[in-house]
Amino acid sequence: MSTAQHRIGSGFGARSTAVDVLAGIDLTGRLAIVTGGYSGIGLEATRALAGAGARVVVPARRPGTAREAVADLDGVEVDELDLGDLESVRGFAERFLASGRTVDFVINNAGIMACPETRVGPGWEAQFATNHLGHFALVNRLWPAIEAGGARVVAVSSRGHHIAGVNWDDLDWRRRYDKWEAYGQAKTANVLFAVHLDRLGRDHGVRAFSLHPGGILTPLQRHLPKEEMMAAGWIDEEGNPIPQEGLKTPPQGAATQVWAATSPRLDGVGGVYLEDCDIAEPAPADGTRTGVKDWATDPEQAARLWALSAERTGVDAFAAGA
Repeated sequence: MSTAQHRIGSGFGARSTAVDVLAGIDLTGRLAIVTGGYSGIGLEATRALAGAGARVVVPARRPGTAREAVADLDGVEVDELDLGDLESVRGFAERFLASGRTVDFVINNAGIMACPETRVGPGWEAQFATNHLGHFALVNRLWPAIEAGGARVVAVSSRGHHIAGVNWDDLDWRRRYDKWEAYGQAKTANVLFAVHLDRLGRDHGVRAFSLHPGGILTPLQRHLPKEEMMAAGWIDEEGNPIPQEGLKTPPQGAATQVWAATSPRLDGVGGVYLEDCDIAEPAPADGTRTGVKDWATDPEQAARLWALSAERTGVDAFAAGA
């Protein structure tokens, strides 16, 4: 089967930063929404986009903390949003739509990783609910502004999608909870979301992408015990990061999502998974965790996940009569 998952020679790579990929690009008059854009690679994306002239809206679960983090950045505003609470998602979207503005870029950057078994809403597994369902509802509720802006929607997934596909028989991990498999499912869902959104949105001028940002030590690791991070060789006994080949800095980790949102090289392209500021190749058969797994780009699974997500969240911008 043919695939669009092939490198295009972008001129950037693993060591490129978010500022590097924006060189020569003027975003004056453009508007970006970056969830979690006040911490880790999200903050670096916000910093780079604002530095290139964009207005950046940062929806934040901790708006006070977010305002402190972006206080030195011009053109950045903060609003409240808890992706694990669908009423909070509704509230943010309604406030934004009421402003009458359109959107040029949506970067679904916020997320949680490998947390202890946690349930939100009507008992949904928290990683799937926060990383996928919250963003699904957000994009669908913001659709009028996204469509009007001919926006790009960027889902920050992870190489973690190699861990697991969607566990259709036990989506909320009620029979057996494994924090890493649940994380893998959520990251696969991010890729499938972009696949189907791109199919639905392309005729409206909206394109979608997903990506692996790279290995970066950020607050995303906050749920991991110190001993587990030491065993993985990420930190020493004092909690300091251990330099290692392949580990990115936060500005490098933010580069691929910023490139996905803004690069002219991706004009007319969509529904693909990216890594190191380029389109990724299909994952090799030997199990090496590079590229994208076929279970994450399967259009039938993507459509099935979309339908399930619409049922759970009660929102689908593309449903008849929506």
